[in-house]
Amino acid sequence: MRSTNTGTAGSYRFTLLAGAAAFALATPGVAFAQDQEPELEAPESSNQIIVTASKREQTLQEVPISVSVTSGETLENAQIRDVLDLQTVTPSLRVSQLQSASATTFIIRGFGNGDNNFGIEPSVGVFIDGVFRSRSAAALSDLNMVSRIEVLNGPQSTLFGKNASAGVISVVTREPQYEFGGQVEASYGNFNALVLKGEITGPISENIAFSIDGSYNRRDGYANIVNLDEELSDRNRWTARGQLLIEPTPDFKVRIIGDYGKIDEVCCQVSTLVAGPTAGAIFAVGGALDTNFFSYNTFLSQVPRNEVDNYGGSIQADWNIGNLTLTSITAYRELQNFLDQDVDFTSARVVTETRDQTVDTFTQELRLTSDFDGPINFLLGGFYFDEKITQDSRLTTGADSRAFFSLLAGNPLVFNGVEQALGLPQGSIFSEGPLTAEQFSMSNEAWSVFGTVDFEPADGLVFTAGFNYTDDKKNFALAQQSFDELSNINLVDAFITLASGGAVTNRAIFQSLPAANQQALLGAATNPAVNTLLGLTPFQFQPPFLNLPNSVEPGRTNDDKFTYLLRAAYQISNEINIYGSYATGFKASSINLSRDSRPVFGDYIPGPGRSSFAAPSSPITDAGLGVANLGTGSRFAGPENAEVYELGVKAQWPGFGFNLALFDQTIKGFQSFLFTGTGFQLNNAGQQSVRGFELDTTINPADGLVFTFAATHLDPVFDSFTESPVGDLTGLRPGGIPAWSLATSATYTHEFGASGNKLLTRLDYSHESNTAINNGLPTFNAALGNTRIFNREVNLVNASMIFQLDNGLEIGAWARNLLDDQYIITVFDGVAQSGTVSGYPSQPRTYGGLVRFKF
Repeated sequence: MRSTNTGTAGSYRFTLLAGAAAFALATPGVAFAQDQEPELEAPESSNQIIVTASKREQTLQEVPISVSVTSGETLENAQIRDVLDLQTVTPSLRVSQLQSASATTFIIRGFGNGDNNFGIEPSVGVFIDGVFRSRSAAALSDLNMVSRIEVLNGPQSTLFGKNASAGVISVVTREPQYEFGGQVEASYGNFNALVLKGEITGPISENIAFSIDGSYNRRDGYANIVNLDEELSDRNRWTARGQLLIEPTPDFKVRIIGDYGKIDEVCCQVSTLVAGPTAGAIFAVGGALDTNFFSYNTFLSQVPRNEVDNYGGSIQADWNIGNLTLTSITAYRELQNFLDQDVDFTSARVVTETRDQTVDTFTQELRLTSDFDGPINFLLGGFYFDEKITQDSRLTTGADSRAFFSLLAGNPLVFNGVEQALGLPQGSIFSEGPLTAEQFSMSNEAWSVFGTVDFEPADGLVFTAGFNYTDDKKNFALAQQSFDELSNINLVDAFITLASGGAVTNRAIFQSLPAANQQALLGAATNPAVNTLLGLTPFQFQPPFLNLPNSVEPGRTNDDKFTYLLRAAYQISNEINIYGSYATGFKASSINLSRDSRPVFGDYIPGPGRSSFAAPSSPITDAGLGVANLGTGSRFAGPENAEVYELGVKAQWPGFGFNLALFDQTIKGFQSFLFTGTGFQLNNAGQQSVRGFELDTTINPADGLVFTFAATHLDPVFDSFTESPVGDLTGLRPGGIPAWSLATSATYTHEFGASGNKLLTRLDYSHESNTAINNGLPTFNAALGNTRIFNREVNLVNASMIFQLDNGLEIGAWARNLLDDQYIITVFDGVAQSGTVSGYPSQPRTYGGLVRFKF
């Protein structure tokens, strides 16, 4: 009879770890393994877990990679529904959701990026059932029917064809079963939170099994848009998935998955932390803002919309050929992301943004693994990645914009005078209507070859060498139309034209003047006491854009890199294993798909005050491509190159075990992406490194009682970052990285005699030590000379109690953030509001009850 635990027919997608299965009720900790989806067996006489790494049976202690694992049972009992909550049980991982439901950043060991710009590939890769999810918006669906989640710390290249320079989050869902069964769950909580989840699985024939699962998650917003009487930061999402497992022979298996996820939410709550000098003008034009950061009240000119459609399918085939297993994973996915929101985050009608994005991704992976009895085993794979991204977006000027900026200029009629002096139509500056229209696109084609070889010359001693060669090509096109009349005029050049009586109207005429005349005109034009127009420079928010590709900028990148792994592991005794490794990692160039993409300095050199007339020779100027007020910056950030030294020890005795990993990790060229108040800056940090350790312990002092404790200590530094948006940060500690992150839990299972009924009680606590949120804000800290840095400390307590009956019925209660801890997630410069600081407050306490039935 066929076993209901399918999977003996073929290899799985890279064995990473099955850690939490050793203690089914324990929270995750640092565990170690190699492939994404290992087969598990419980030995008859011990609590060890057997995993199949590179298709060789090994105990959990024998597979030396630093991984935190959360079991599906822990996800259910702790009511962890999405990856945002996963960080409470995984201290090396931090997840933050910011501007929208699709703008999420994953950070491992202090490294991570990729939120809010689809041109930036995240440093932390997310894989679901072996399929790479290239953008965070494609990885945010509720976690349903999950077998386990594995968080690999450090660069991963020899096990994953798609490089991830900081780490990997791997979600493994349950396969269809050949025994009919399933489960349904309903949960209800405060804010009218309703969650429905269900699964059904069973046989279609002797060799084919199926499963269908889905979830629905609806919750009122915990914040309020006061002036519009609408709720904010709600939940409204659902998912559906179908699977087929086909095993025509004992040596051949095919798993087919199709899924669809929908998010349609009003997101996200932004609070004002500091009301700057511009706040008076907001109120003067009839707007408002709330300076009580944790009031969860806000004022907006419109209700934000955020819609995400995420769907696709994959086919995984595994074929055993003697001692070899050939695996193929083919996947195609589409992501559609739409947002429409007020981006000045006040009820004044100043500016709104609309963004419509699509991502189409095809991936193909082939992998050959061995399972020889001899001392040598290997894994060899190839990976192909083809992705296309398009984005249409726009900024719209609101009806209060002209009055608001006139007040900031100190004269309600200032723009009338400017329009008259410059020959513009009256009322044209900051008139209501389109501010920008943008069209961005990018295609990314990459392939890689990767593999590992394990050599075991003596029992317990294993040497491993691995490699990855990646070739990555990106082609991108960016275009923008800027409709702001003021931003289309360079104020230095405009003064020169006026001062010359209209004789000097372009660069050629200006440069033909005698040098003395040029210096005299330029000196007067750049002197604020003479050229009073210069006072309007801060109001030129959206100047004309230089489209690309053009004759100077080809709009493409081409990166390739060889990375490798060297590791030695030794089993000292049946209880203790040690290992040491050196690994390198790589992530290809990222593209600044935003209106703030600027030519690199050298391709273009602006004149004083961004003057085109006085601009020196440069390729863009010489080609006649220059536009008014063109500045410099970056179109893309170059590759990230990572390396990590790691030492680890793993020990397991009856009732007690611990894992310890010490590491020294460095990323050269870390791709830094920071909001500057009116746009985003993308550039490479010279080098960022972090030293630290990860400790995980599990104690089982008595039957039914399990304690876990996990800690991550990080000591990061900018070894070199001379051109950050807030100045030279070389030698300083990067902001937002806590020195200590802790996750601990206590779980007690009380069994009611021989009835089979159980009462499971769980309490967990997570902590992030007090740390500076960032290294300063480009406007608030630089322009005002204010060195005030905002801090964050996190202390979260979660609890659950579930009564599990022998007939499959479960009834329980749960609470997240039980003590209602409040902290700042992050802060940013107020949009077009110099001196104002906005930020995202933490989510308040949530609680509820649940009913679950398994059959």
